[in-house]
Amino acid sequence: MHRRTATSASSSKVSASRERRAKRVNKLNNGGIKKQGHPKQYSGKRILFLASGLLIVCLLLIWVGAMYHVTRNSGDGKSEGGNEDSWKIGKVSLPKNAIRRMRNGKSKYLSANEDIKSEPDQNPYSLTALKKNPYLGWQPPLTHSPLGSSFSWRTCFKADPKSDGSDQPAGCNENPAEMGSNPPVAKDWVPDVTMVRTMMMHGKDINGNPFPPPLSKELCEGIGVRGEKRGDTNKECLIESVIRPTGALNSTTVTISPSNHYGQPENGIIQDPIIVPAPKLMCLVYTMADAHANRIRAMQQTWAGGCDGFLAFSTESDPRLPAISLEHEGPEAYENMWQKVRSIWKFVGTHYIDDYDWFFIGGDDLFVLPHNLKTYLASLAHKDGTNPKTKEYFVGRRFNGGSYFNSGGAGYTLSRATLRKFVANMEDAQHCAAKQRTSMEDVMIARCLTHLGIHFTDTRDARGRERFHPFAPGSHLHWTPPKPGGERDWYEDYNKEWGILEGKDCCAPDSVSFHYIKKASMVRHMQALLYSCDLEDQ
Repeated sequence: MHRRTATSASSSKVSASRERRAKRVNKLNNGGIKKQGHPKQYSGKRILFLASGLLIVCLLLIWVGAMYHVTRNSGDGKSEGGNEDSWKIGKVSLPKNAIRRMRNGKSKYLSANEDIKSEPDQNPYSLTALKKNPYLGWQPPLTHSPLGSSFSWRTCFKADPKSDGSDQPAGCNENPAEMGSNPPVAKDWVPDVTMVRTMMMHGKDINGNPFPPPLSKELCEGIGVRGEKRGDTNKECLIESVIRPTGALNSTTVTISPSNHYGQPENGIIQDPIIVPAPKLMCLVYTMADAHANRIRAMQQTWAGGCDGFLAFSTESDPRLPAISLEHEGPEAYENMWQKVRSIWKFVGTHYIDDYDWFFIGGDDLFVLPHNLKTYLASLAHKDGTNPKTKEYFVGRRFNGGSYFNSGGAGYTLSRATLRKFVANMEDAQHCAAKQRTSMEDVMIARCLTHLGIHFTDTRDARGRERFHPFAPGSHLHWTPPKPGGERDWYEDYNKEWGILEGKDCCAPDSVSFHYIKKASMVRHMQALLYSCDLEDQ
């Protein structure tokens, strides 16, 4: 009885203890603390967690790859430029190291073998940019002839070279009415000389129209100076002398040949071409307001974008081109060209000297191949082991008319160091003709530079062919010396020291400039022949 009672009491205590423990567990569970699950259940959750993590990582990698758009070039593994060690980002081919720099926000720093030709995803016409220059991205509306497909570009060649374009029909892109009136500018206005280059690099104007405007296939045909179907000696020269651009207008590198200079030692060793960053080039053109709608517009829409800076110096300012009118001593006249050019160099030396390595100047009847000029200048500095920022150069087509000078008609180039020294001494009336009024601006600046110890550079190639030309291509191709006893030829006289190569050897394949391209239609014809047409098949 006693044992049974004790056993019963013990059982009751155990039961009570179990009930109290169960209550405590339920209370804890209600407070948010869960009981540890079964080992198998915990293992299943861990596997699910790891799988989810791996899935997230994979999705992240796919997203990163899509953002960078990095894929190997297809085909043989080479880029468009033939570089095996390159990648493609969108539509732009770059070396691998350029991609790494783009990831680090340093894409503007290019190595010697890099050439970023376009950045199609970047819009240069931002609100900030337009606040600085409201006319960035502007070009006249492209007008089409009411004749439609029956319109011929040959019609445009029939105009008088001295015409302001007001007699030109729609479709020639020369009529001043298409430009509208010039916007006003402040008296202390300093033009944005990079605007044409910016538009060239972007490939479109602010309205999304192509820039430069596409050229008609008709301009690839043989076209004489008045639109004839025969007698296109300019095209004949480009073909016979194999004159070609050394690179695209929007290229940021040049391929140089340091041995392709006249007088280089003939040791039988041909140096391999070297790819280097293109030097910074500013192109300056002197003109008049009546040429804005035709010749200056044609330059702007063809070769001017190949210059890193472009500015026309005119009788009226127009921020859309851009063109600026500068005050200078004496009248605005051909007989006072020297004073106008002095004002140009003073303005450029004041506002742009530290932005560019080289400064090219010429008239509004020039056709220039800017990439060829950059290639030659880079090759010259590389050959000499110099820097145009500190080394004085005076580059162009040398003449000897009693004293040495570079032809103003063919255009000439000053290095930054030369411009700096000239501007510092330009008010020297005795040696730099500060007060003289004359049309011979090329002779005057040469005399000043000679006094300063700066002499011309012989710009011929290794075979003696000229790069800077005082005439149109066809005139050089067909030039012949006067017959014995005939009338003297100043061109022959000015070149007696070096001689003149005739026929197809008149002009170097990497020629830089041609003078007397007086018609806007001829500028576009030359541009089409050199950059759009297949001259190899003609």
